[in-house]
Amino acid sequence: MKESKDKFSTQAKQYQKFRPVYPELLYSFLDSKVQKFETAWDCGTGNGQVATKLAERFKKVYATDISEKQLDEAVSKENILYAVSRAEETDFQDNQFDLITTAQSVHWFDLDHFYKEVTRVAKPNAVIALWGYNLLRISGEIDKLIDDFYGKTLGDYWDYEREIIENEYKSLPFPFEEFEVPRFEIVANWDYQQLLGYFNSWSAVQNYIEKNGKNPVDLLDKQIQAYWKPDEVKRIRFRIFTRIGKVEKG
Repeated sequence: MKESKDKFSTQAKQYQKFRPVYPELLYSFLDSKVQKFETAWDCGTGNGQVATKLAERFKKVYATDISEKQLDEAVSKENILYAVSRAEETDFQDNQFDLITTAQSVHWFDLDHFYKEVTRVAKPNAVIALWGYNLLRISGEIDKLIDDFYGKTLGDYWDYEREIIENEYKSLPFPFEEFEVPRFEIVANWDYQQLLGYFNSWSAVQNYIEKNGKNPVDLLDKQIQAYWKPDEVKRIRFRIFTRIGKVEKG
């Protein structure tokens, strides 16, 4: 089985504070496909962002991650049970879940074993939802700086799984009855510190720091300042990509 990668424990606090928030329309779409709202599993939950939204809808939410430090930053709710666990091997019962979600994380999993586990723990006709997002877009000048930083400065510091994100999960096998899904995007108003905090949550930035002993965001910071005043708030956008379907069981 593919070795699990914990890429976000080091920057768990930054991840919890600065990662973008998924739109309510995405959750509403999932609501329209789920048959019962009894139990959900958010796999690779990180700081529990998705789990907390599911907890507004489901009687019980199980949220797992391999990073104990990430879970330490998660929001606590009475109907969420957090646990350190691999995606591919859980202690869940057969036919337990009405919805299984994994946001910006499935590319780290051993997919064959994860899908077998999904099929085992999902109820018949449960919904499986994978989604992620690509590079943020702000303006032409800033986008060019971000693209250079992402591809040139950090190019050698991304794990190979990042290619799956760049391909928007299109290359992933998906052995489920797939739904036609509308386009969703994350839209938010960020100040400059939110932007820098988000960059510092990137796994490639941490890889760079570990190897070189300095933070590459410092250089990007100086470059972007030419287009972003310290007290300015700008509109940012992330395009969301999805693979969402139904788990049919014979």
